[in-house]
Amino acid sequence: MAKVVETTLRGPEAYGLARRVLDEMEAAGVWPTPVNFELWLHHLGEPEGPLGQEIRRILAAGEPFTEAVSDMLAAEYLPRGRLSEEIRDAGRVLDRELTSVATAIAKAHKNQSEYGQVLAGASADMEGAASPESLRTVVDGLATATRKVQKQNADLEKRLDASTREVARLREHLEQVRRDAMTDALTNLANRKAFDEHLEACVEAAHRDGRDLVLAVVDIDHFKRFNDTWGHQTGDQVIRYVASVLGRLARTPRMAARYGGEEFAVIFPNEDSATVEAALEDVRTEIASRSLRRRSTDDELGAVTISAGHARLARGETAAALLGRADEALYASKHGGRNRVTCAESAQRAAA
Repeated sequence: MAKVVETTLRGPEAYGLARRVLDEMEAAGVWPTPVNFELWLHHLGEPEGPLGQEIRRILAAGEPFTEAVSDMLAAEYLPRGRLSEEIRDAGRVLDRELTSVATAIAKAHKNQSEYGQVLAGASADMEGAASPESLRTVVDGLATATRKVQKQNADLEKRLDASTREVARLREHLEQVRRDAMTDALTNLANRKAFDEHLEACVEAAHRDGRDLVLAVVDIDHFKRFNDTWGHQTGDQVIRYVASVLGRLARTPRMAARYGGEEFAVIFPNEDSATVEAALEDVRTEIASRSLRRRSTDDELGAVTISAGHARLARGETAAALLGRADEALYASKHGGRNRVTCAESAQRAAA
């Protein structure tokens, strides 16, 4: 569901969909809050999806569309709502485990204190023991107390071991949640948030260490034509194909991301412009050499081409400025006829 709506919102149909959303929300008496608007975008973007069916059920039953209903639908059907719920669940589990461990440690501290009192008492009784029988009684009592505290310590060790395993499982789950939050659902590349954070970190590291950093921006040529001719599902197929080629290019420490719509970005740490230019040319050639077919009908879509621009980080330059220059190089590729790679520095020297 999210993929269909995301693609629609990045095309000319977005404005019509937004107007329909507002009109139908007004007709249904639903306030256009940000959560409601997003819910109805998904509802009208894919009316036969689970969310669309649930909203139709609510309206048909005459149930009021309250904030509580909105929050419930958002938590159940919107990707960010599900992510927030997973994080809240993880927090509850962690809180439960920490409370359990704290209780176990407090109990162990009490047991140790009591055992210390037993030892102190046994020491005094042994000094005052007048006969072997009384001494044996003291020793038996001491042995019983020792066995008791040993069992309590063993129980505590098991409790701590179980909590350690549960926290490790929780940490692994949260790491997966974090990866999901940083991954584009359509392409499995890094998403815009992950790209922004990684680019800032790479720029900082490059300035600190005095190393090269090159940023490339890639765009699918004539993508609107694919969507208008073949529909959004075929457009998604084209996006996934280009993403798969870029994904193979982006071996560590490189990073490829879906920047938005049909646009991608690739970060090249510790590489010079010539190396990046050659890598992008290989990608451009591979993509253009293949004729795609529509999966559902096997219709031939023809060749897909990309345009790319790249820029090398200048001394003291910010991530935003670097991205701006890479974008300018991309536009130069577009204006130069598409299906080409442009180096920002080379274009600047040629224009001087």
